Amino acid sequence: MLKRSFIYWLLLAPLALVILFPFAVMLSTALKPRAEVFSFPPRWLPSRFAWENFTAMWDALNIGNALLTSLIVTALASLLVLAVSVFAAYAMARYAFWGKGVFQQYLLVTQMLSPFVLVVGIFRAMVQFNLLDTLLAIILVYAAFNIAFATWMLYRYFEALPTELEEAALVDGANRLQSIRYIFLPLALPAIAVTSLFTFIWVWNEFVLALTLLRSVENYTLPIAIFSAVGGRYVVEWQQVMAATLTATLPAVLLFLYLQRHLQRGLLLGSSR
Repeated sequence: MLKRSFIYWLLLAPLALVILFPFAVMLSTALKPRAEVFSFPPRWLPSRFAWENFTAMWDALNIGNALLTSLIVTALASLLVLAVSVFAAYAMARYAFWGKGVFQQYLLVTQMLSPFVLVVGIFRAMVQFNLLDTLLAIILVYAAFNIAFATWMLYRYFEALPTELEEAALVDGANRLQSIRYIFLPLALPAIAVTSLFTFIWVWNEFVLALTLLRSVENYTLPIAIFSAVGGRYVVEWQQVMAATLTATLPAVLLFLYLQRHLQRGLLLGSSR
């Protein structure tokens, strides 16, 4: 067993290096003084750790406000996605209704639609509803793009859960909502954690829709705030950009570490059938 694990790690090591290399460059650049960013020959370790890059980035790019905006948008969009997709997936997994097969195929087809294709129509719709340059606009759009994906993922997990415990709760006098709340949802936590993580990462990193729908600097999400430090600038302070990018990756990493236990169970749950 130990030998097999060693072989697996040996085979995966090159892939891990390729994945981690951009993060290593990002961290190295974020900690370098400005004069050493483009030094030749390049060096991985700076002569000193320039922690002032993070404070300068925080003030110059208004990262604090953008970080708070991204957290609010991502949290509300993710909650809206779960509020809809959990009940939709439960209905698909537990009930037989007319058009169920067509509805499932519709969910799959919607995954083929890219935001890039629909961005003009979305922009016109938001102008029509007077929602342009509001956080509500991107919250609703982000939720709309993720509900179908989350519903399909949760459906495959929910379908694998046994129905006997819910039926026993109904026999003992619980109603349907009580059986869902106290029996089904605790069993479904791993699947909900996996779906939440995927939704969080998609919303947190989304750039095109936010750039299209948001105009005011105070409404900028984190990807747009970082882009503003690069786009249209004659001089780019790359050490600040990398410091901001490193800051932007931390919430997703922390959420992944927090949900890791549920993530491992959730990924295996759907394969138990």
